[in-house]
Amino acid sequence: MKEIGAFEAKNKLAHLLDLAEKGEEIIITRHGKQVARLLPIAKGFDREAARRAAEDIKRMRKGMRLSTAEIKEFIDEGRP
Repeated sequence: MKEIGAFEAKNKLAHLLDLAEKGEEIIITRHGKQVARLLPIAKGFDREAARRAAEDIKRMRKGMRLSTAEIKEFIDEGRP
């Protein structure tokens, strides 16, 4: 974690954004007091990873069957 004064941060914003993009956290101070934190944004939704996870779930449940009694039991279990 890097700490930098507000005046210097203003002058080096592009460089600080590059650091944040690479995963570094930067604390910005004013008169020695921490006032802000510059963080990388978490990655967005990965549609391909979600698709693979759904396919894995489908493969795992293949051949699994629930009886009518088991389904009713699950439904009743969820009721208050």
